[in-house]
Amino acid sequence: MSMVSDFKSFLVKQNALALAVGVVIGGAIGKVVSGIVDDVIMPIVGVLLPGGEWRTAQVVLSGTNSIKYGDLIGRLVDFVIVALVIFIVVKALIKEAPPPPTKACPQCLENLPMAAKKCRACASAV
Repeated sequence: MSMVSDFKSFLVKQNALALAVGVVIGGAIGKVVSGIVDDVIMPIVGVLLPGGEWRTAQVVLSGTNSIKYGDLIGRLVDFVIVALVIFIVVKALIKEAPPPPTKACPQCLENLPMAAKKCRACASAV
């Protein structure tokens, strides 16, 4: 029974559950954003660029060996779009808490909490 309680305390203390939820939600958001990129944005880019299927562009070296630069560029574009969408979502959802109010000690200019009556650095009355 102690192993179960140890495992439970590990999950709570190490934020493993929060990490697991973040990974699952991140994977789901990644699939949605990839779908938007593949089904909405890339067809528009394909129409604008000459040749249409630019993701299959490659330089043939010899036989079946080739450098698939079109696929690489496509993956870079996907990454930039996914990163931008994630950045916008995080900025919209996570608001930073304002710093707690502080005051400066008149003697040494140390930042102190508003409720402080004595400076922790120079011990003068505030």
